[in-house]
Formats: sequence, structure tokens, C-alpha cells
Amino acid sequence: MVSLEARELTDEAYVEGLVDDLLSSTPPSSSSEVEFLGAQFDAGLAFVHFPKGYGGLGLSRKLAPLIAARLHKAGAPNLAARNAIGYGMAAPTILALGTEEQKSRYLRPLFTGEEIWCQLFSEPSAGSDVASLAARATRDGDEWIIDGQKVWTTLAHTSRFGMVLARSDPEAEKHNGLTYFVVDMKAPGVEVRPLRQLTGDAEFNEVFFTNVRVPDAERLGGVGEGWRGAIVTLMNERVSIGGAVAPRGSGPISAALDIWRKLAPERRFAPQKDRLMSLWIQAEVLRLTNMRAAAASALGTPGPEGSTGKLAYAEVNKDIYAFCVDLLGAAGMLYDTYEMRRPDGAGGTGSPTRMFLRSRANSIEGGTSEVMRNILGERVLGLPGDVRVDKGVPWSKVPRS
Repeated sequence: MVSLEARELTDEAYVEGLVDDLLSSTPPSSSSEVEFLGAQFDAGLAFVHFPKGYGGLGLSRKLAPLIAARLHKAGAPNLAARNAIGYGMAAPTILALGTEEQKSRYLRPLFTGEEIWCQLFSEPSAGSDVASLAARATRDGDEWIIDGQKVWTTLAHTSRFGMVLARSDPEAEKHNGLTYFVVDMKAPGVEVRPLRQLTGDAEFNEVFFTNVRVPDAERLGGVGEGWRGAIVTLMNERVSIGGAVAPRGSGPISAALDIWRKLAPERRFAPQKDRLMSLWIQAEVLRLTNMRAAAASALGTPGPEGSTGKLAYAEVNKDIYAFCVDLLGAAGMLYDTYEMRRPDGAGGTGSPTRMFLRSRANSIEGGTSEVMRNILGERVLGLPGDVRVDKGVPWSKVPRS
């Protein structure tokens, strides 16, 4: 009988061989972005833990960093920022809930970047409590008519498709009256407006739906089963935001280390050095925690443990970039421009001062840090849940502000 360790080594060698074949048959230097990514998908090296035929090989998620490192070194294209929602949330949701037709139709062009995706959950009065949302989906024969407003929709301005959660039964309890759809962002009645951030960027948007018609064939999951689908999306979202396993010393902490190395010796004070080392340790603990979480959820939908990485990522990022600004002294008050920009990627990178401003959003986007603590307390530690006055009450009867 082959041991688990031997099987993992065998899988690793198999994947290495597939990467060699991909780079040989479709060299990144002489192939278009779509051509290379399409070949990567067809080779099963897009989402290695997905089944064969859907961009994967049915192997452990732990092999993904190996593939990413090899392809990065070879100069292969990577659309993780430009299609962050598609890669991290839409693809696993479509795999889990989609019909065979939906999987065949959407997964490959999603991965190649030919079709960008967004997620339409939050509303002005339904942020942390997504299940209380008010956007309506009304059945009309073989179609649904969607009306309502969504907010904080990342990259809606570049997206071809979106995943929208809407209320199909206002007389059901709030979690039970929701249905999940794929919506064409170019359809009549869809309006996208920019939301300008502290950085000057407008990567977020508010989206208005007015009599938007969606075929029933574009429903993800059963009628009234939208909350189950939303959990699949949200759990993958938290892993995609906070669960990446980066090389040691990379990411935000590398910016702090770079500033420290460039400081004149007389400006390197012992308390600052202690703080830098403390932050480095926190960043490394987060990296190792994410490695364990990746091993625990090698296949399938991530569990509530993903909230650990998301919470730590948000808080550690903010602390690191605040430290960077402190190290910069007066230069930390400078910023290149607050002119509104419409980026084609999410989050991104930039100067430490830009990332100091951008990191303020980390503890809000993808679930607030307070919500993450509730999830950890209730679903990981088994503590009593919050008091719910709306349990068993139809959504239409729940008081709203």
C-alpha cells in the first residue's frame, strides 16, 4: 500500500511533468495571455483541486503553490488581481452549485480572463448581515426579474458576469427566502456607479438593478437555497483574501523590512527594531497558519477556519503599514495623487503610504473583523451564538431601518 507521503511525492512529480509540458508546448514568451491560460486550464493546472475537465486534476490544493511558483518563474501570465472574484469566489461556487452546462460555459473563459466576474451581495442596509438583503427576484415564467441595489461591488466596472443573491420569497425566514443567480452585467437595467476610496481609486462600485431579466437557466442552486450557495462563496472569499501562502518574508512585511534597511543607522532605534521583529513574527505565524488551513481543506469548500486567516490578515496588514508610515517619518505624510482612478485589479500594490490607506479596508471587505470573530467563536470554539430576534420570523415582518 502506498503511503500518504509517497502519494504526495508522486502527485508532485506528476504535476511537475505537466508544468514542463505546458511551458514547452506553449511558451509564455511567445504565446498570448489567453492562449497560455487556456492551455493551462486544459492541462488541469488552473485549479488543481478541481475535477478533471474543469481546469483541475482532482489533486490536493497544496500543489497549487508549486504550480504558481513554477509558472511565475517562467514569466507566465497571472490574472489573480484582475479577476480576483472570478478566481477566488466565482469558480468554486460554479463548481459546487452550477449545472454541467454552467461549468462548461463559464469556468474556462473565467480563468483566461476573457470574462471578468464580480460578487453582488452587500446592500446599503445589509452589509454584515447579508441575509437581511432586500433586492428582489420575482419569477416570470422561465425568467426572473431582479430589482434592487448592491454596494461595495469590487470590479463591477470591468465585469462581464456577476453572482447576485436576491430575495425570492419575502414571506420566508430571511435565510430561507434567497435565491442565487448569474447575472449579465451588460444586460438592460444594470447600472454601475463608482465608489471613490480613501486612496483616490474606485475599485468598488454600487450597482442598481431595474427590471433586469435573468433566465431561470442562470440560477445557481435551487429556488430558496441561495444562502447555502452564499456560504460556499463567502468561505472561499475569506480564503482568497487572507489565506494565500506566500514565501517567508514576502508581502507587507517585506515593505517594512525594505524601509528599515534603508534607514540611516542613527534612525534605527531599539524600540522600533523590537516592533519590527514582533510584526515579522506575526506575519510568519499567519503564513504558517494558512499552510495548515490549506492542508486541512485540500479538497472541497473551506470551513470556518478560513475566517482565522482573514481576521489575522486584516489586522496584521494594518499594523504593518502603520509601522511603515511611522518609519518614514515626515515622508509618511506624502501621497502622489488623490485623483480618481478606475483600476482593473483588486487591492493591488503600491507605495507604503498608499497601502497604509488601502489596508484600512481589509478589516471590512470580505466580512468585517467583528463578523470573523463571531464565526470563530460560534463555529470553531463552540461558544453560544448572538441573540437573534428574527429567528422564525418572515423577512417581511422583521423591522428594518
